[in-house]
Amino acid sequence: MNYKIISTGSQGNAVVLNGDILIDCGVSFKALQKVCKKLVLVLITHEHSDHFNPTTLRMLSEYRPTMRFGCGIWMRDKLIEAGVREKQIDVYRKGMKYDYKRFEVSPVCLYHDVPNFGYRVYYGREKVFYATDTSTLEGINAKEYDLYMIEANYTEDELKKRIDEKKAAGKYVYEYRKAKAHLSREQANKWIANNMGDNSDFVYLHGKIS
Repeated sequence: MNYKIISTGSQGNAVVLNGDILIDCGVSFKALQKVCKKLVLVLITHEHSDHFNPTTLRMLSEYRPTMRFGCGIWMRDKLIEAGVREKQIDVYRKGMKYDYKRFEVSPVCLYHDVPNFGYRVYYGREKVFYATDTSTLEGINAKEYDLYMIEANYTEDELKKRIDEKKAAGKYVYEYRKAKAHLSREQANKWIANNMGDNSDFVYLHGKIS
């Protein structure tokens, strides 16, 4: 399985699978210029600006009129407002599998502070699981996938240290929200260990506290 991480983290997220699927679009159009000619599908996770750049999505829609944009129902109107043509949008239901001939896609509901999808992607027998911006992966199984791309936003020790420092300084503790909306490295490791097979690979996304 080939993949390219264009960007990950609070400054913007965008990952390309096998040259033809873009997951998340929180970067500039310029950042995608080297890959956009071959893209077939853009998978939208949720509305936060580091995952959803309206200007870039409009430009992709105009540049590639045959490109598809897959999302949950909560993102359909936001895509249209951004300038994506409604006829290019595929609205997904959780747990369903959608066939694009070269690959199949199945959305998974995640647990964030806004509605959010993760994605299972199937290239024949090769399987990818992508999940970012979620407080937990409990109840979600993805046994022996070839590639896991999972958020690992912070370690629990790092987060506790930041919270203690800000409390001592009388500062607003944003990190409380982070713990309720994002996976720790420890949570990600436990989930991956319970799912991966002998030949599985994994990639951490959002590698630092932001």
